[in-house]
Amino acid sequence: MAGPTEAQVRETLAAVNGAMSLLDGVAVKDGHIQVALAIDPTKAEQAEPVRKAAEVALRVLPGVLSATVVLTATSEPGSKPAPKQAPAAPAPKAGGQPQSPMNPEDIPGVKAVVAVASGKGGVGKSTVAANLAVSLAKSGLRVGLMDADVFGPSVPRMLGVNRKPDSDGKFLVPLEAHGVKLMSMGFMVEERTAMIWRGPMVMSAVQQMIFQVQWGDLDVLVLDLPPGTGDAQLTIAQKVKLAGAVIVSTPQDIALLDVRRGLTMFEKVSVPVFGIVENMSMYICPNCGHEAHIFGHGGAAAEAKALGCDFLGEIPLSLPIREQGDAGTPIVLSQPNSPEAEAFRALAERVIQKL
Repeated sequence: MAGPTEAQVRETLAAVNGAMSLLDGVAVKDGHIQVALAIDPTKAEQAEPVRKAAEVALRVLPGVLSATVVLTATSEPGSKPAPKQAPAAPAPKAGGQPQSPMNPEDIPGVKAVVAVASGKGGVGKSTVAANLAVSLAKSGLRVGLMDADVFGPSVPRMLGVNRKPDSDGKFLVPLEAHGVKLMSMGFMVEERTAMIWRGPMVMSAVQQMIFQVQWGDLDVLVLDLPPGTGDAQLTIAQKVKLAGAVIVSTPQDIALLDVRRGLTMFEKVSVPVFGIVENMSMYICPNCGHEAHIFGHGGAAAEAKALGCDFLGEIPLSLPIREQGDAGTPIVLSQPNSPEAEAFRALAERVIQKL
């Protein structure tokens, strides 16, 4: 059955008292509906019944797989913004670490959630996350991989899955490949479709793919975070109870500057940093095996020492890693006896030790 159109969504919202006057944005794709209602931040409590009623009305439309309505704060025309107040300092934990200002939630059935993060894009974070998840599964653990990058999802390509997930009307059913349960926005939209969404809609979609999925019983869920240290990353770290984070960097100084920002973000929300992994650590010539340090070498190890966290290992820059990722079969499966696969297995072992 075909999913609803945007016109049908707007028609349904028009029947919900008060919804259309607050409507700020609608996104409809393959049966998944995202709606943003713009409100005065001082009137959030009054707007909550409208939000709930709109969500209930949309979920019963024919062909709907999921419907999420979020409130996004704005100011009424002509209103003056409230004076800014300095935020209260979070209460310190034992040992001097600040506590998260929010209460992160457990994911039902999931024993531990590990975030794979990077301070900037282009460092191969998703390649590390995919090979880490498969390596953990090969070690005998029950593993899931959730691709939280709405604007540039990589999991469908790297794990070789390109179909849409099923739904029971309330929860999405994760896809599975190479022994790993998978969820990604890339399963919902065409590969070349541009996602032009506002922040609240992005966060709504990400939370839905985390909490409204039938993950079942998992030992580890790997979260492939979007690159950077912006609102999306911070919100995920505050809302999801994370066992720890793995930060991916290259040896370059410019990448290492962003590692510090990533480490600081996790410290502020009281998420343990398992350590730093240096990706593209050296180039291995496929013909002679010679190593060349194109981006420098040892920078991440030195930075980890300076920041007082563990160094989790070096991943080489090699043609087979890229080729197998593009082909949908991570190198830990396609070439399990290679030095590259061994590097990922060693990373997985260190993560297991941390857990």
